[in-house]
Amino acid sequence: MWIELLAVIVGFALLVWGADRFVTGAAATARNLGVSPLIIGLTIVGFGTSAPEILVSIVAALQGNPGLAVGNALGSNITNVALILGLTAVIAPLQVNSQILRREFPILLTIMLVALLLLWDNHLGLMDGVILVGGMFVLAAGVVWLGLRSQQTEPMIGEFDAEIPRDLSTGKALLWTLLGLVVLMVSSRMLVWGSVEIAHALGVSDLVIGLTIVAIGTSLPELAASVMSALKGEHDIAIGNVIGSNMFNLLAVLGLPGLIHPAAIEPAVVTRDFPVMIGLTLLLLVLAYGVRGHGHIKRFEGAFLLACYGGYLALLYFTTLATA
Repeated sequence: MWIELLAVIVGFALLVWGADRFVTGAAATARNLGVSPLIIGLTIVGFGTSAPEILVSIVAALQGNPGLAVGNALGSNITNVALILGLTAVIAPLQVNSQILRREFPILLTIMLVALLLLWDNHLGLMDGVILVGGMFVLAAGVVWLGLRSQQTEPMIGEFDAEIPRDLSTGKALLWTLLGLVVLMVSSRMLVWGSVEIAHALGVSDLVIGLTIVAIGTSLPELAASVMSALKGEHDIAIGNVIGSNMFNLLAVLGLPGLIHPAAIEPAVVTRDFPVMIGLTLLLLVLAYGVRGHGHIKRFEGAFLLACYGGYLALLYFTTLATA
């Protein structure tokens, strides 16, 4: 099993590097073409941090492992809120200022409820995939429209502008974009192969591997982006990365397997994983809105989020033992 474990570790490392190069190249290309920093941040950066999950989902579905793809989508959302934001807040407490973020929370909750209703029959079908992927395009258009309406007062504009490379020529930026995409494709194949083989060797389902090992690995770009943004004082980007990524995960990462390989899903997805994901999102909603004025996620609250993630891993362990 050492070869499979090595494939997973190397796959994770290449995923993170490939996603970073892809986002850097695509953002620099867009800037050179005259696209505003806010639109770049709300679309390219949001998509780029979800690129590992999307590529892994596509590869898993093509190889007939939809459970891993579904687990990756939901597990990444749980990991983003409880582990990524929890760890980020412990390192650097977060303050929520952006009005766009306050508007995006209800949208995220709506997407979660729609996805839950679509999977209520324990089947991810072709029409489910069409609805979710179609929703991704509607969401992207809506986010751009909201960004354009509020760009005069949106505090994230300066933060996005500071993050987009200025010294890359269009040719070099396109090269980084292409190279990053190729690395993402190769590393995602390595990661899926190694993860499936490890799951079979340990006697656990592809879903559980997707919810844990794969979800943590594909969320590494969000971890790096959120921690670095928080340390720079760019709190809205730190939280915005997670919210945007979670939307993409539910619409694209969860929807694509329905288009590629419609299949039944384990009942635990609806009865265990969705409730945990929704509950953590509601908790984040309370923390981010605050009772008066700005919302805060302090170190104690970050530690509580980390404890929640530990509790979820324990829940997975005991439910897996019960069904073994």
